[in-house]
Amino acid sequence: MTHTLFPAPAPVLADIHGSDAKFPVNRIFCVGRNYLAHAAEMGVSVDKSTQEPFYFTKHPSSLVPSGATIPYPPQTTNYHYEMEFVVAIGKAGFEVTEEQADELVFGYAAGLDMTRRDLQLKAREAGRPWDLGKDFEQSAILTPIVPVAQTSIIDQGKIELAVNGEVQQSSDLELLIWNVREIIAHLSKFYHLQPGDLIYTGTPEGVGPVIAGDRITGFIDRVGEIELTIAP
Repeated sequence: MTHTLFPAPAPVLADIHGSDAKFPVNRIFCVGRNYLAHAAEMGVSVDKSTQEPFYFTKHPSSLVPSGATIPYPPQTTNYHYEMEFVVAIGKAGFEVTEEQADELVFGYAAGLDMTRRDLQLKAREAGRPWDLGKDFEQSAILTPIVPVAQTSIIDQGKIELAVNGEVQQSSDLELLIWNVREIIAHLSKFYHLQPGDLIYTGTPEGVGPVIAGDRITGFIDRVGEIELTIAP
């Protein structure tokens, strides 16, 4: 028997809609600047004909279920929401084609990529990684995953977020610069995708700050509703 110095972390488990089974989370990949209007509001342009998607990651331990109340994070004064369509991978794949990509999809969820925007922009200006702005405790919010068998393949549908009842983000999944098939095919060139991987596919325009006491709500057609409350 192997003895550890301290208890090993428990596996991170996401809920599955309509099931008592759990989805063990392996990795969390996030696509950056995947809506033209959001890229523009961040002060950059994206040309799909000359550029490729890029990614950052969040540790699985950052995952929080929808409906939670979480504290305002440390070392930031500009804490932003980003509403995202999330793809859950259920089958291993490496160097898959776009035509094969659907075979890897277990299901879909709605997610929030919570961001310490001031730290992200400071890192960006210095040409440094975004980890302090993106990969921190309780920064990835997730609804129960809806299996493909319950909803079929999704490549369009409304995505919307409100803060305290006022709509701040409203778009459609068909406006993704790189769609889900393209993302899976591209990402699988660099990683052996595994069951349990989550891909946050990017956020539309309208991102902005929240403060203690704010309540975030949102939805994605055929996927689900998300909710998060910010505590002191």
